[in-house]
Amino acid sequence: MATAEMPLIKPPRIRQTQMLINGQWVDSGSGVTFTTLNPATEEVIAQVPLGNRDDVDRAVKAARRAFETGPWPKMDARERGRLLYRLADLIEQNAEELAALETLDNGKPIRDSRAADLPLVIDTFRYFAGWADKIHGETVPIRGNYFCYTRREPVGVCGQIIPWNFPLLMMAWKWGPALAAGCTSVLKPAEQTPLTALRLGELALEAGFPPGVVNIVTGDGTTGDAIVKHPDVDKIAFTGEYKTAQIIMANAAQTLKRLTFELGGKSPNVVFADANIESAVEGSYAGIYFNQGQCCCAGSRLFIEEKIHDEFVDRMLAKVRHRKVGNPLDPETEQGPQVDRAQYDKILSYIDKGKKEGARCLSGGNTIGDKGFFIEPTIFTNVQDSMAISTDEIFGPVLSVLKFKDFDEIVERSNNTFYGLAAAVWTKDIGKAHSLAHKVRAGTVWVNCYDVFDAAASFGGFKMSGQGREQGAKALDSYTELKTVTVSLG
Repeated sequence: MATAEMPLIKPPRIRQTQMLINGQWVDSGSGVTFTTLNPATEEVIAQVPLGNRDDVDRAVKAARRAFETGPWPKMDARERGRLLYRLADLIEQNAEELAALETLDNGKPIRDSRAADLPLVIDTFRYFAGWADKIHGETVPIRGNYFCYTRREPVGVCGQIIPWNFPLLMMAWKWGPALAAGCTSVLKPAEQTPLTALRLGELALEAGFPPGVVNIVTGDGTTGDAIVKHPDVDKIAFTGEYKTAQIIMANAAQTLKRLTFELGGKSPNVVFADANIESAVEGSYAGIYFNQGQCCCAGSRLFIEEKIHDEFVDRMLAKVRHRKVGNPLDPETEQGPQVDRAQYDKILSYIDKGKKEGARCLSGGNTIGDKGFFIEPTIFTNVQDSMAISTDEIFGPVLSVLKFKDFDEIVERSNNTFYGLAAAVWTKDIGKAHSLAHKVRAGTVWVNCYDVFDAAASFGGFKMSGQGREQGAKALDSYTELKTVTVSLG
């Protein structure tokens, strides 16, 4: 519980609940709203506009005007960078408020909002601010008396749809490269967690972004569908579930929109017998339980070499049994509630499936309290590769532990999934580490660490875990078009 040194954080004041369109705060044209809840108490936080097709159309038209005729396309690239730097500075100045708002709306512990999410958000905006005046083409030697060169130009109006697990960070991942490249944005936050997006919109206006450059339309799946289908949106960037991405891809085909997807995973976390067990336990523990297990790259399939299986599991159990689950506004809380009732019910259904399929629930598996969406951190052993808890993305604090015997076996089993977002390997044998990193089909591989992120390091998936990359220089590729210009010199 909170102490005199670390008192409970007071819930922040809700500053903004309207949508941002063309630099103005507006209600939905229909006047319809939806409720955003505190997942720790199930109490109403605020009513937020339910954006419809007409609202999306207004936002897209504003973004198109800003892209083509406003001050944005005339602005020097370094000035775009300066605006991103100003936004990062404003986020830093308001970090405590934003962290508390993220915790209130999402349920993640305040310690994580403060120490993980906000620093990464600030770093992302500053990283892409530095890129704004470094996006350029090249000269191309061709036959004949010609001068040939390329330009990298902004792709245009971007529809950006973000998830609820890291609302502020996913917004930074979308806005950062898009704005650095000179695009404009129509962004839809997840209906579960709209409040920090709206507050960030206020800070963007304060930073000086011209009207229409950034627009935020709150709503549900129908709102996102309207963005995807709008003929004047040039690109869609989506983070979420692969099933939704499949629908987006089908709908976007009508206008051949550019697409990037950052989707789910069932990441293999491989621990060899020669690993530093203490470090591997710490990393594996964080890799599955961070953010209540609501991470696309969570190390939910923990493969342990059989020689150390029992010792490793005992150490994990000791840590899990001391994990503090409770009020996310308590700075000592390690795990808060799941984001909403639907996610809570889904996780509990998978726990039930695991038991019915014959896995052994060593720890957890139960709900906590009679209010809020709290679930105990859970460990299953005796898990088989074919079980639902091993194949499906649960997106909760549920760990499946599996034994393996040798290197060749673990390569095959690691890749026995249609996902390919992330993986990790723990070993003192650097040759073995590199060899597995080369063979596993995943967009990110961590060696003797887990969940190490940096704005400069590209992130994205193989197979059904997505297409394209976010973060790093490669993120800019999906927000630019390459134009070739050939000039006769004779």
